[in-house]
Amino acid sequence: MTFKDFNFNEEILQAIEVMGYEKPTPIQEQAIPAILEGKDLIGSAQTGTGKTAAFVLPLLQLIANKANKSDDYIRAVVVVPTRELATQIDQQFEGFSYYTGITSIPVYGGSDGKNFIEEKNALSRGVDVVVCTPGRMIAHLNQGYVDLSRVDYLILDEADRMLDMGFMGDILRILSFMPESRQSLLFSATMPIKIRELARKILRKPTEINIAVSRPAEKVLQMAYIVYEEQKIPQITRLLHGKTNYRVLIFTETKLAARKLSDKLLRQHLDVAEIHSDLSQTEREQVLLAFRNRKINILVATNIISRGIDIEDIDLVINYNVPKEVEDYIHRIGRTARSQSEGVAITFVNPDDQFAFQAIELFLEKDIYKAKVDPEFGETPTYNPQKPNPSKPVYRKKKVFRHPRKK
Repeated sequence: MTFKDFNFNEEILQAIEVMGYEKPTPIQEQAIPAILEGKDLIGSAQTGTGKTAAFVLPLLQLIANKANKSDDYIRAVVVVPTRELATQIDQQFEGFSYYTGITSIPVYGGSDGKNFIEEKNALSRGVDVVVCTPGRMIAHLNQGYVDLSRVDYLILDEADRMLDMGFMGDILRILSFMPESRQSLLFSATMPIKIRELARKILRKPTEINIAVSRPAEKVLQMAYIVYEEQKIPQITRLLHGKTNYRVLIFTETKLAARKLSDKLLRQHLDVAEIHSDLSQTEREQVLLAFRNRKINILVATNIISRGIDIEDIDLVINYNVPKEVEDYIHRIGRTARSQSEGVAITFVNPDDQFAFQAIELFLEKDIYKAKVDPEFGETPTYNPQKPNPSKPVYRKKKVFRHPRKK
């Protein structure tokens, strides 16, 4: 099957060719026809499956075919959890719509007043596609100059992540400004009960598509270090020293952990930067640009960039903590070994995380290689996964001393 089989306009096919797309992925094969037929859709698909193009391409076709396409109003709204993802999806719209004249704008918080004014002007005049984060869109809606009453298409992308971030109320408020006659699409990497409840509220007899969580690329060499918490920094430092040509991405669970780890690695004279939601949008863009351009070779990040952000040629991904969900593990290590290249993924597993790590191994149906910690760092724990016992003091202690969420 090729993209020509979808009967896209010549302008869209030309852009597809220029952008180097050849054959549709499974999510594209299933989603594009349903969307072109005007059906609501709920799609379970992870990053890396071609999900963005699966809704961008048919959306452009539908907008281009509208009889009243010369009118100025907001035709489609794409709601996403993060600023980075909003920017990336808008870039996809720009690329695929290059020959069509269809307009789009990313709308997200964390930018300066000039950006807000530019967004206000575009939203007031009317733009074909708005790609937004919930909070920023609410800020514009509260000003009274945004008209969503004629929106034809709504897309919620990474819906599970948005609900995890507490955006349910904002999403429903945004939808209250839209007509019920719109076509709605919901994409999510996982399908917990809350996502099903949201789907029932906003979708009408949706077509369901489920693309199973894929295994990591075969060219990813996966390994783990079974360690005590205090052994992580020495072992990471030993691993990274001298590897100035490597591009390394280290994931932590929290912003506090990212800051602390980055500071400790800087004190070891490593070329490192951190990225998380406490940074302004400008700062985050500068850090990502420096990482892409190899001005820094080590990036410490929270889950903010585990999904939906394309950074090529990453040689090594390190999980400083075991991810809480199998899907997060897949997303994280999927940042390496992209475009047929090879890569390494290392996970540090302390005694409290062994059960969660075993769940990952069971999902992958393989034992991940356990590397030896340098003997000078002391004796290491035995890998003997046990189901966590909530009554154990260690878990109560963690709860008491949890770093407070920044308001």
